[in-house]
Amino acid sequence: MSIQEFATLALSFPGTEENPHFDRRAFKVVGKRIFATLHEASQTANLKLTPVDQSVFCLYDKSSIYPTPNKWGVQGWTTFEVKKIPKEFMLDALSTAYNGAALKNKKK
Repeated sequence: MSIQEFATLALSFPGTEENPHFDRRAFKVVGKRIFATLHEASQTANLKLTPVDQSVFCLYDKSSIYPTPNKWGVQGWTTFEVKKIPKEFMLDALSTAYNGAALKNKKK
């Protein structure tokens, strides 16, 4: 999938907005909780998943989906190499990340 397709999918969820976040584009659910970021230069996206969801998505292809290599990865942030991921699979991952962020906003 392309970078633009990723951005379009991320913005398709209700109440989602896009803002700059350091050298990335951040996609936030209502309440300002980030559920995904996009780094155009490396053509990667980081999605906030639960550690269990992270382990499941990484089973698809550990060379193109993997825990973010720092303390954020332990918290569920997962890197997706956008061009290597089918659109339907990415939509599932984005939906999982979005729903997790939306649920956390409701608990506040």
